[in-house]
This record gives sequence, C-alpha cells and structure tokens, in this order.
Amino acid sequence: MSGIRSKRRRSFLFVVAVVLAAANFALGQRAISSYEARNHVGEYSKVCGQVASTHFANRSRGAPTFINLDRPYPDQVFTALIWVEDRSKFGSPEERYADREICVSGVIQVYRGIPEIILRNPSQVQVTKTPR
Repeated sequence: MSGIRSKRRRSFLFVVAVVLAAANFALGQRAISSYEARNHVGEYSKVCGQVASTHFANRSRGAPTFINLDRPYPDQVFTALIWVEDRSKFGSPEERYADREICVSGVIQVYRGIPEIILRNPSQVQVTKTPR
C-alpha cells in the first residue's frame, strides 16, 4: 500500500514540477523581434516590433484585420491577424495600435511565407511604446 502512495506522490510532484516549469517559461519568456519570428514557427512566442501598417479588410472573406510589424504591407516581415469574430474585443485595432510599438503573444504560424500570430484576445497584445 505504501508503494502505491509513494508512486502517486512522485507522480504528483512530477506534475507540479512540469506545471511550474511551464509557468516559469511563459512568464520569463524572452521577446523576439519580428525578423526573428520566422525561426520560431510552431512555437508559442512573444514577438515585438513597431506597427508599420494596419488594415481592416472588411470586404474580404473572414473580414481580417492585419497589423504589420516593422515594415508595411506588401513588404511586411510579420503580421498579427484578428478575424472578424474576435474584432469586437479589440475595438478598432487598426487605429488603436497604429504607430505604436507592441508585443504580441501566441503560436507563430506562416501564411504565404510571412510569419503571423492570430490574436483572439486583447491580452495577447502589449503596447510597449506610444507615438510621440
């Protein structure tokens, strides 16, 4: 009986250690630049840069809002994307984040060769610098 308790205790401690390590990683995660994002595809990352252009494509399928970092469309190096079903949570993101320096967090994906993070919640965006 004590052998079973010992195994359960070790399993419990292992799970606690994994959860604490994951939380520590997420909280202490190093931010990467928009240019580095292509090297982190598939990873949960925090990507930072200057908003260079924004666009609400309300007539396109899914009515996406594009927030391009460091270089404007069509030469963007990274895009934060908000689909229409989540847009109301952000207000008018194309205005709210224009000309600001921001960090966005999420899993980096690639669409047509450009790394991107899909934003579902405003908590994924941190404004680090406002325009002068």
